[in-house]
Amino acid sequence: MSEIFDVYRHLSAAQKSSKGVSLYTRFVNRPAGRMLAAMAYRSEITPNQVTVLGACFTFPALAAVALLPPSPVLAVMVFAALVTGFALDAADGQLARSRSTESARGEWLDHVVDTVKIMGIHMAVLVSFYRFFDLPRDAFLVVPMAFQLAAVVILFGGILTEKLKRQTGRAAAPAPPSTLRAVVLLPVDYGMVCVSFLFLADQDLFLGVYCALLVAHLLFAGAFLVKWFRELA
Repeated sequence: MSEIFDVYRHLSAAQKSSKGVSLYTRFVNRPAGRMLAAMAYRSEITPNQVTVLGACFTFPALAAVALLPPSPVLAVMVFAALVTGFALDAADGQLARSRSTESARGEWLDHVVDTVKIMGIHMAVLVSFYRFFDLPRDAFLVVPMAFQLAAVVILFGGILTEKLKRQTGRAAAPAPPSTLRAVVLLPVDYGMVCVSFLFLADQDLFLGVYCALLVAHLLFAGAFLVKWFRELA
């Protein structure tokens, strides 16, 4: 056990910059992923296997959202599976760094799984809306599609911008993390989308929270696109 905490402290010291991440990622997801990475450090588990394990938590939960009627038990189980999958997503990279085994193939797998996860979560909500929700209007079926679009733009746009900035030598040194920025970014953190599923059993409440997160994603997607385009000018 002491070795696990030694590895945990080592990973804490070698952590990525907290600039541009929300309070959830900074204080919940990364520490949880760090603990999982420390537990896996002395095992035969590879970072890519951790990535796949995270998918094994996430994708069955999304299938359950699409196939089963909302209930309190389902809401808690889906929430638990999604946040565990998210923590494992943070663990794979930390495990690779602790073993000095970072690779292009591992980064590729991580990004592919992230893309499928973000596409899938809103597809599952769309199916659930259609099958089980008494929506005020059929137009609300557009909400998951718009959410999916905004989330993919934020994910892919951010990854591509960082890649291009490194290639062109425009990458700046990490700035000190801002607490205010971390709070403002909370609505566009994937972790908060996971948390929203705790309200799945209350259709009106879930619809309200989900729509509020959509509005935040649309606003931030527009702001991020302008910011990234200017940074590459």
